Amino acid sequence: MDRLLINGCGPLEGEIRISGAKNAALPILSATLLADGPMTVGNVPHLHDVTTTIELLGGMGVDVTIDDRMRVAVDPRPTSRFYAPYEMVKTMRASILVLGPLLTRFGEATVSLPGGCAIGSRPVNLHIEGLRAMGADIRVENGYIIAKADRLHGARIVLDTVTVTGTENLMMAACLAQGETVIENAAREPEVVDLANCLIRMGAKIEGAGTDTLRITGVDRLEGCEYNVLPDRIETGTYLVAGAMTRGHVRLRDTCPQVLDAVLAKLGEAGARIDCGDDWIELDMQGKRPRSVNIHTAPYPAFPTDMQAQFTALNSVAEGTGTITENVFENRFMHVLEMQRMGAQIQLEGHTAIITGIERLTGAPVMATDLRASASLVLSGLVADGETIVERIYHIDRGYECIEEKLQQLGARIRRVPD
Repeated sequence: MDRLLINGCGPLEGEIRISGAKNAALPILSATLLADGPMTVGNVPHLHDVTTTIELLGGMGVDVTIDDRMRVAVDPRPTSRFYAPYEMVKTMRASILVLGPLLTRFGEATVSLPGGCAIGSRPVNLHIEGLRAMGADIRVENGYIIAKADRLHGARIVLDTVTVTGTENLMMAACLAQGETVIENAAREPEVVDLANCLIRMGAKIEGAGTDTLRITGVDRLEGCEYNVLPDRIETGTYLVAGAMTRGHVRLRDTCPQVLDAVLAKLGEAGARIDCGDDWIELDMQGKRPRSVNIHTAPYPAFPTDMQAQFTALNSVAEGTGTITENVFENRFMHVLEMQRMGAQIQLEGHTAIITGIERLTGAPVMATDLRASASLVLSGLVADGETIVERIYHIDRGYECIEEKLQQLGARIRRVPD
């Protein structure tokens, strides 16, 4: 198992390219099951979760090939197995996204209950209840969701809570259902919109993407198409925070500033100068120590839970005291104990972290507990005196493409070594 060795450095400087969004690529790859012909998905990040999804599709009989530019060619016509086994999906919660496409296209699906990061309760009951409202016969046995339907029909579905994967699964299922489906309290995240745009290019009839009400009119078939995944807003935010923490000057290209309003606002509040173009963002901290910020996470367009750990790291070396309240997942402060080993002054009170910034952290061996926690520990290592060793980095490889190489391009002293 690899680990990352990081030595504290000065300001990060330079330019890097942002990869495609993992949280858009995974549902779009699942959506290829709906097509009646070949599809090509571009700007796909080279990540462990993407590899797992491709292996999952291949195990169902789908013909999948990848070129050297990470363009994934998918032909779902050979699909003959409608089964997603535990062994394939235990590490990745997004595996549940094959449930809706398999059921609506082929009339049956047996999908293992998924795994993923241990950051809190993310039940799949909303997926199941929504599909049942559309006419599916579903039972859960021995850790598997077993679903059948001759043809799903339209329904009005009111989600109890905002769920990204639930919205995506039900939207995909509704595309080939008979009649109109209305999904209320739908997720508004850019990745949901990106999936909707891909489905529309395939021939789906979807209205309201980006709002809390989706209207989907079912069609008889969806065609294959070419589609490029949108840039990763969380990767973008992570490198911007790295630039701010190290008092540096970084430029990120091939990204999308329009979906980062909440993050950019907090970076500006921390003292960074932000400039944006259509597909680039430049952050200049001008050698100044960042100021502490207060954050409350919530579904999009509010501040994203996936950026909470990174801003916890920023506040740990910022001027003043800041509070971060986690409102989305109940178990997402596991990185705090590891950061305290590095000298961070953090006090937990329920779902709120109270952070008093210090000038520099101290290098230490730390262990990653989930994907975004991994990123926060890497960022902390950049502003720590001495060497930081980040263990269990398979978490970070699930969501960041070549993180050490990109940070090296910005001047970081970081390298990957075998354990």
